[in-house]
This record gives sequence, C-alpha cells and structure tokens, in this order.
Amino acid sequence: MTLTAREYKPGLGRREASLIAGLAEEGKTLFTMADAKGVVGPQAKDVIRWLVRKKWVLPLKRGLYAIVPLDVGVKGADAFVVHNFVVASLLVEPYYIGYWSALNYHGLTEQIPRTTFIATTRARHAVEVLDAEYYFVKLTPAKFFGWEETEIEGRTVRISSPEKTVADCLDHPEHCGGIEQVARALYFSHEELDLRRVVECARRMRNRTILKRLGYILEVTGLLPQYGGLFKDFKPSAGFPRLDPLSPRRGKHNSRWGLLVNCPLDPEGWRY
Repeated sequence: MTLTAREYKPGLGRREASLIAGLAEEGKTLFTMADAKGVVGPQAKDVIRWLVRKKWVLPLKRGLYAIVPLDVGVKGADAFVVHNFVVASLLVEPYYIGYWSALNYHGLTEQIPRTTFIATTRARHAVEVLDAEYYFVKLTPAKFFGWEETEIEGRTVRISSPEKTVADCLDHPEHCGGIEQVARALYFSHEELDLRRVVECARRMRNRTILKRLGYILEVTGLLPQYGGLFKDFKPSAGFPRLDPLSPRRGKHNSRWGLLVNCPLDPEGWRY
C-alpha cells in the first residue's frame, strides 16, 4: 500500500501546495528562490521555510532547493540524496564536470574522488553542499571546450568527453590525484580512447606540456611504438616543467620530452 503525503508528512497549506504544484507544472525538481517568487510571490521565503520544516523541500545551499519525491518515504528530506553532478550543474555557469570526477565517470579510474571537480571560466572558491565538496577550476576560453551532455536524475549535465578529460588531466594532474592516475588511465584504457583527439585537444589548449607528459607516459608504458606517429613532428618547447605538479621539484631532466621527471611511474606494478 502506498501512503499519501498527508499520511506520512504534515499536511500542506494552500500556499505551500501552490508552490509545489506550480514548480511541478514547470518540471522543476530543483529550484531557486527566484523560481519560488515567480510562483507564490514575495511570500516565497516563508513558504519555503515551512516546506523545509515539513521535509518536503531540501535546502542545498543558500537560495537553492530540491523538492523531495514522495517515494523517498517517511523520512522525507532526511533520506533524500541529490547526485553530486546534478548539484554541480547548478553552482556556476558556464561549467562542465571534469578532471578526476570525469575520469571516474568514464571508467578511466577506479578511484572515487571525494570532491566534484567543475571546470568554468569564472573564479570561484570551493563550496560544500550536503557534506560534499565542489572545487572550481578556472580555465581560459581557449581551454573551455570538449564536453558532452548526459541526463542524470532528469537533468541535463555537462561532462568532459573521455579525450578532453585526459587532456585536462595532463594539463593539471593535480586535479586528478596526480600524474599516476592519468598514466594508469592511458595504460589500461588506451584502446578505448582516441589518442589523436587527445593530441588535438592539447594543441587547441595551447599547452605543449600536455604533449610532453603524454609522450613520456606512452614511452614509459611501452605504448609509444603504437602511437609514435602522433609525435613525428614534436619538438619540446623550452623549459622543464614537472611531470607531476604534486611531487617535489627534484628528479632527472628528460631532454627528449623536455620534462623534469620527479615522479617514478611503474607500469609493471600497476598490474597487481
């Protein structure tokens, strides 16, 4: 037997019911204070406050709320969870979910990051919503491209493509857990990736360090003979950036790839 809302939650007042019904008609399960004012006018703040108390509405952050579905059960908002990617899609514009979060989403790593990484063109401080952290990576317009749209919990969410994810992680390994995470992704999933597209992304992003790290990883993992054609015209730019920005600035200079190799990569050890 399915319980009605009145049977497991306090009853709704007229204005509260009007807000829930009005948002439902607009297809909004997540809404802002502005959305609420558009339905019930200047009383929206008080209406939302009572809906939160009755567990019909879950506050995500200041000014952002989620309507709790009836099928969640008797605990209402106390038992309701919103997917981190859905929350991320509402925190900033423009955006796409990338780096370690996208690496995991595409099955390129088994590591599950505690933080959701969001690429944007705006400077934003990290925020915490429902005990989950959201970290914003500011990109230049030249680097802000390469996402795909997917639907999660009825909402369209933008996530970087597998190839752009790899290029982004090579650009900023510190946002994917370090260079070993992306190196392992390339080693185990190279046949599922279009490395030509990764190189195209790197050139469009105007950062030759991405190509330096990619070439070195392919060489160390024994994959360079298979993909060497991608680097036939490659000449390292001046300077020796660190292979891994998370490791100390000490190690050996690799003149072929123009890198300071400051982090050992051991593909043989990854098999076990």
